[in-house]
Amino acid sequence: MKAITFHSSTDSFQLEEIKLPTPGKDEVRIKVQACGINPVDAKVINWKRMVGDQMNNDWVVGLDVVGVIDEIGEEVEGWNIGDEVFYHGNMTRPHGGLAEYAIHRVNTLLDKPEELSILDAAASPCAGWTAWRAVVEKLKVDKDDTLLIIGGSGGVGSYAVQIAKNVCNCKEILAVASSRNEEYVKSLGADHVICYDQVDVLEEVKRLTNGEGVTKSFDTIGDDNDIIAANALGFNGQMLELVRAVRPEKYENVFMKNLSFHQLALGAGHEFGNVGQKAIVDAGIGLTVALVNGQVKSPKLTTVDFEGAIKTLNNILNKKVVGKVVLTLDA
Repeated sequence: MKAITFHSSTDSFQLEEIKLPTPGKDEVRIKVQACGINPVDAKVINWKRMVGDQMNNDWVVGLDVVGVIDEIGEEVEGWNIGDEVFYHGNMTRPHGGLAEYAIHRVNTLLDKPEELSILDAAASPCAGWTAWRAVVEKLKVDKDDTLLIIGGSGGVGSYAVQIAKNVCNCKEILAVASSRNEEYVKSLGADHVICYDQVDVLEEVKRLTNGEGVTKSFDTIGDDNDIIAANALGFNGQMLELVRAVRPEKYENVFMKNLSFHQLALGAGHEFGNVGQKAIVDAGIGLTVALVNGQVKSPKLTTVDFEGAIKTLNNILNKKVVGKVVLTLDA
């Protein structure tokens, strides 16, 4: 079959013909219809050590897969050949979705509703389900909250703005983005867009909240943006950090302000049994309902073929990708 493989010895992606994989006893094989391409896929060079010696030159990345079940493992129950499914894959397992066929354990497999398009299904898991867990499950945003989202135009941020606005009825959303993306982020539902290339973010938060700070904040970017997200909080505020571990020792007045902090890594749930796997599935179901109901829409989508997918992976590493890119395969 055709697949985009990653060679760990050279940190490179290439299109190759490799052997058709066979599902294990608790797995199914998927004939791939589409696969979303995410930063985590391209940045395999940073997490390949998690896999170790298992990573041979037939390793295929691609976490966000939609397709049709083609073969079933001997212990699988409740699923049939021909079922249309989608899922968020496990980055520590080898047969990802940037290929004609993929392998996935059934524990976190979801039925694809007819009302959900193939492109929406492929675009949503990594970014959308992460945003759902962050806004709905972890931060529990509600009608009384003022929420700061750092990275409002990105994959996770663009879902988070919509979820906060249309699902959680957040009182006020402050989203940080570049000035070139200001109108786009406003169109998602942000009440205020703070253009980091034009103003000081913390000063603008203070101005917009009359010096009180926000009740909750969500950093989707990383680097030192956790400091901004934490320092933007008012008394009893809560922050969720997506990219790195929180660093309370670097934030202002943490104890006296009674601040609380959350961490989130969506795919980590694969490694923590039924509880972790249920967290992935619940987030998937929650966002899918919101997509089908029209409360949330996918970010701007671009579709590519295999060659375009390799280019996209390399462009992500060079920080040259805007919007969401999905590999599509002929039926």
